[in-house]
Amino acid sequence: MTNLEDNQQLEFEQELEELETDLRLLKERYAQVQQDQQKKAQWQQELKNPQQNKNQTPEIKEELKRIQKQLQLLELNLESELFSWNSLKRPFWQVVRFGGLGVIIGWLLRSWIS
Repeated sequence: MTNLEDNQQLEFEQELEELETDLRLLKERYAQVQQDQQKKAQWQQELKNPQQNKNQTPEIKEELKRIQKQLQLLELNLESELFSWNSLKRPFWQVVRFGGLGVIIGWLLRSWIS
């Protein structure tokens, strides 16, 4: 019995470590999203600044283009990182496993009833 208990304890510790790692990654991602949203708001404000738009020199126009490209990259980053394969991996495989198990049980019951 102690071997079984040791295995369960090791499994629990591994799951706890994975959970702590996932929580740390989620916190890091949340901080990154917050920072990116602040940058986005700041850059959008710079684009809307009427004083800059009146006297646009080639340097200012180039800076505006750079800011617009950065905004596009930030939006893409914010959208793409909300859902990643790692965040969906565990639920996906649970659906596959239990859905497949349900199909097999259904076939067995159907063949047993027939």
